[in-house]
Amino acid sequence: MLWVMTHWLALLLIGMFIFTFLPFLAPLFMALGWNRLGEAIYTLYIPFCHQLPQRSWFFFGNKFTYTLSEIEQVYGNTDPWALRFFYGSPQMGWKVAWSDRMISFYTMTPVFGLLYAALRRWVRRPLPFRIFLLLLMPMALDGFTHAISDAVWGISAGGFRDSNAWMSALTGNALPGFYAGDQAGTFNWWMRLVTGLWASVAVVFWAFPWLDRLLRHERTRLTDPHSTHRPKDAL
Repeated sequence: MLWVMTHWLALLLIGMFIFTFLPFLAPLFMALGWNRLGEAIYTLYIPFCHQLPQRSWFFFGNKFTYTLSEIEQVYGNTDPWALRFFYGSPQMGWKVAWSDRMISFYTMTPVFGLLYAALRRWVRRPLPFRIFLLLLMPMALDGFTHAISDAVWGISAGGFRDSNAWMSALTGNALPGFYAGDQAGTFNWWMRLVTGLWASVAVVFWAFPWLDRLLRHERTRLTDPHSTHRPKDAL
């Protein structure tokens, strides 16, 4: 128990790296013809990500991202549940088993965890809770508005988060090609990456220091059970 408490950060980061980077093996396995292994990863990660292909990255194909209309030409089905099971094709390449938002949020959390490990000696206090919530709010707002748009208008019916006509009107359509769609370089694509990034910073620099404090206090208590000393930075 003491060993786990001492090395908790390394153990956590190893587990997180395995969990977050395994979806990148799915397109590799599909490209190699190891379809069962690739499909097993896609299936395994269904509870953790919607895997909609128009909001995913593709490897080993002609393009990095594809519009829904491009996918429909190949797949012929735009039902949201059915789209989860479109993995790609030899020409298009194969999608990562994370959507672009989850690539930003999930995979960057252990990366920032490594940064926390490097700065651990100097990061003595968790991020203030109000800052933690403030950094989470953009991802929550972006995800919520996407969910409302998809639920009311459908993912292929030009919802307000698909066209982003409101932003085009506000900016006088100064950036043609930036407003509509989910492909790389559009507003939606950038928002999913940026808000996921902020959320991963929030989780790491709020939760990790709290865990550090808790486990440091528990190690002190277990190694000296008769001590009444309570470390300053204990919970």
